[in-house]
Amino acid sequence: MNSVAAGMIYLVLGNLVAVFSDALVKVLEPDQPIFQFVFFRQLSAALLLAPWLLWSWRRHPPLALKWHLLRAHIWAVGVCLMVVALTQLPLATANALFYAAPLLMVPLAVWLAGEALSRQKVATALIGFVGVLIVLRPTEVNWAALAALGVALSLAINNLLIKRIPLRQPIAQTLFFTNVLSMPLILALAWWEGGDWQWQMWWPAFGSSALIMVYAGLCVLAYRKAEASKIASAEYTGLLAAVAIGAWLFDEQPGLPQLLGCLCIIIPLVAMARGKAKPLAEPVV
Repeated sequence: MNSVAAGMIYLVLGNLVAVFSDALVKVLEPDQPIFQFVFFRQLSAALLLAPWLLWSWRRHPPLALKWHLLRAHIWAVGVCLMVVALTQLPLATANALFYAAPLLMVPLAVWLAGEALSRQKVATALIGFVGVLIVLRPTEVNWAALAALGVALSLAINNLLIKRIPLRQPIAQTLFFTNVLSMPLILALAWWEGGDWQWQMWWPAFGSSALIMVYAGLCVLAYRKAEASKIASAEYTGLLAAVAIGAWLFDEQPGLPQLLGCLCIIIPLVAMARGKAKPLAEPVV
């Protein structure tokens, strides 16, 4: 098996695992305490990452903590919105809107990073936003759909802020700080949320975090196997997996407009992926 084929297989498997992580969030009831679940998810991610952090700490002392602090709080908002979206929207619809993150990065990169626009970037972004509108169906927009777009926006901003993190900083440290630095805020919000602590949410939270770690690991293996421009389009098989798993586990039957909207989102993303030299999105840990 050549390196490109191996890399694509790793990405397909990784995105399948990531959809199962979303499915563990979706099993929650919409009225369960959101901030408690997010706190459990952050705590489990921190525990899973702690051994790698301790191993790398002496060789790579933490850097750029102010940017980690900013990213952590934007990330925390995105994870809270993700729980709202996944518990109230079909799995495929929520994932389709999450995939708008790379499209949102186009105007944000111009505004925040001063990057130049090209005709290809404008065309792919416009086609993708048409797809978002088809999936959203503006006559049926609700808070859950807006929450899903909020997730995409938080992902896009965090991806752009990655450029502020030194390249020599290990990925495990970045992921650890992304979770830990916002934990005091989420714990305070969980306290404000009130009610008894629902410890039964620990297991889906832990499972969701563990599966995302597997996804992140498979992505690292994939992008070490082959050039990103040759394999990154395989990332978007996750949306197909979301449609299949939503139908299998949650009896969700996507309609033709939703499938058309998904295609309008995926096609420009594939074009963008082939033109880039690195992955388009960081996993929601």
